[in-house]
Amino acid sequence: MKPIRLIIADDHPVVRTGIIGMLAEHEEFTVLAEAATGAEAVALARRLRPDVVLMDLRMPEMDGAAAVAQIRAEMPDVHVLVLTTYDSDEDILHAVEAGATGYLLKDTTREDLFRAIRAAAAGQPLLAPSVAARLMARLNQPRQEPLTPREIDVLRLVAQGASNKEIAARLSISQATVKSHLIHIFDKLDVDDRTAAVTVALERGIIRLER
Repeated sequence: MKPIRLIIADDHPVVRTGIIGMLAEHEEFTVLAEAATGAEAVALARRLRPDVVLMDLRMPEMDGAAAVAQIRAEMPDVHVLVLTTYDSDEDILHAVEAGATGYLLKDTTREDLFRAIRAAAAGQPLLAPSVAARLMARLNQPRQEPLTPREIDVLRLVAQGASNKEIAARLSISQATVKSHLIHIFDKLDVDDRTAAVTVALERGIIRLER
């Protein structure tokens, strides 16, 4: 059998080195190249036409989901297996909608990683059990009205600890308008207070904490 040809895409050199070291122990895998950005992963896939691209999600220049979509649109014979630490509902949905063949978390075992690579090379979908459970739960939820861009702006500032007065000043709106936005946010997220709204929004990937 021909070895499975891979590109490893992750912005952390130590992660790439660790994965390449694991795969080097098995003759059935051949690493063609490594990429530190999403754009680099797309360019390498274009040039080398691997069987599988092992892709992190949070990447500079072009995020992982965008890179997945680009690769799948241009090279449908190249499969992408997401390997990431991020498991929010939005991250999972974006990757799957972009065309990822599989989605694993970085705490997966070596054996499960190898199994997922083999499945991806054969075009067979494979999701980590926790990811599959979250995806099914999300898909089975009633459709909810999305937050507007302004509501997301308000919620980001709430997550930063800003008061209604501070939010109003930052967004150049009245405090009454801030309160109105919060009422709509609570209703859409089915919560009763600011803390719960931030918690739910973070879990769903609606907002992210600034690093």
